Amino acid sequence: MSLLQGNAAEDKACSFLIEQGLTLRSRNYRTRRGELDIVMQDGNTIVCIEVKYRKQNHYGSAVEFITAKKLNRIRAAFEFYLLDNNLNSTSTPLRIDVIAIDGNNLQWLKNIG
Repeated sequence: MSLLQGNAAEDKACSFLIEQGLTLRSRNYRTRRGELDIVMQDGNTIVCIEVKYRKQNHYGSAVEFITAKKLNRIRAAFEFYLLDNNLNSTSTPLRIDVIAIDGNNLQWLKNIG
């Protein structure tokens, strides 16, 4: 996937989530432990959103590309984000979601890990 396609998928996901009432906190947060595509706030909950895009699903759907290894990287990067923003993971409600986009189909999977 090209950088342009990835950015377009993240733009689409971000717009969708804002329409659902979430507030954008950060995009493309980078740390040595990985990158967070989008970080948003849903009420009191800080939500890390991983965006997966597949133009076609000949080799698997977007959801199938969320592996245990990928989730571990997201969790590690999320911890850095929380520290950088003076948020305590034990007292702050947290959630990891996935926006899976297959062609024009968008699926929002909440609280995947």
